[in-house]
Amino acid sequence: MTALGFLYPGHSAEDDYPRMEQLIGSNIRLSVVHTDIGEDAHRVDALLEMGSADRLSAGVEELRLAGAEAVVWACTSASFVYGWKGAHDQVRALAKSAGLPSSSTSFAFLHAAKEMGAGRVAVAATYPDDVAELFADFLKAGGVEVLTTRGSGIITAAEVGTWGRDEVLELARAGDHPDADAVLMPDTALHTVAYLPELEEALGKPVLTANQVTAWEGLRLAGRRVNAPAMGALFTKEPLVQVNV
Repeated sequence: MTALGFLYPGHSAEDDYPRMEQLIGSNIRLSVVHTDIGEDAHRVDALLEMGSADRLSAGVEELRLAGAEAVVWACTSASFVYGWKGAHDQVRALAKSAGLPSSSTSFAFLHAAKEMGAGRVAVAATYPDDVAELFADFLKAGGVEVLTTRGSGIITAAEVGTWGRDEVLELARAGDHPDADAVLMPDTALHTVAYLPELEEALGKPVLTANQVTAWEGLRLAGRRVNAPAMGALFTKEPLVQVNV
């Protein structure tokens, strides 16, 4: 059994995690601890507070007690908003607090894009335009070319969490670019896991979504390789891991 720990801000699309645990279909447990988000707002000042070291460290002990082998801060906006250096500092502080390999969803996107050979991407975001552009800046700092960035102007994670299949597909299509190797959908408040195969079929290319890459990043940190086609193309690049019974 491999236990992975995720610090998830508030309550929006956390039910993607038990769904992913089922789809992965191996001896892997995804443990989620909810952090106190403060103000629910996709606004720079609120996001900086949401991702503060004190808020993240408060949930670490529960994940350690759950046997987590690695910890991921399951939030994109409240990691990239710190900028390239600040996002690294955030992860280092989390690793020190947890005493475990650690990362965040922002870095998960970079690592997943590299895994997929996606050097040029399109960003389809739920965020306001200024926050979406900060994500594009983060990707560029990590060596990924961003061909287009589309924001949706949504302020709260609570509203994002109400989106269903039709809204997710519409956003993905609207944010795509014909020359993009992949489309990135950066918001862990957005339910996407149930739609991954349909998204990729509709766009004809890999689609990387926040909760999907966050789970993949936890597996990467723990040294686990899983084949789970229902989790999208990212999870078909891995050699099959047999379930231990």
